[in-house]
Amino acid sequence: MRWVLIVLAVVGIAASSLALREHYRTDTSPCSINDRWDCGIVNHSPYAMFHGVPVAVIGIAGYLLLGALAFRKAYRVMLVAALGGLGFALYLAHIESAVLGVWCIYCVISLGVISLLSLLVLGRVIVGLISRTQKTA
Repeated sequence: MRWVLIVLAVVGIAASSLALREHYRTDTSPCSINDRWDCGIVNHSPYAMFHGVPVAVIGIAGYLLLGALAFRKAYRVMLVAALGGLGFALYLAHIESAVLGVWCIYCVISLGVISLLSLLVLGRVIVGLISRTQKTA
């Protein structure tokens, strides 16, 4: 399970890095697909910064932390971090949907990655708790 979580964290780092590239891009975004899908609009909006830090940088740091926690098999701590990341990603998805009306493909990929990571870590923690309970019974 550890390596699956690490691979997912790497995919999250890649998606966040691509979003960061869009944040600093000055020309037309290559992922500007249509009126509903445009990474440039999303990553140049005021919501692309959080207290002066690009949201994509926060994503990269978060996925690095999750990868390190997975490597150390610190699944309970990882669950807390993943759920925090999931909450933040859901907030950003709400902004894309309800406020901006435009989606970023990299952000959607990141949302899928953090969702899957959260579910897998939750399952791992539950399995660990069940096996511990059975050993003490």
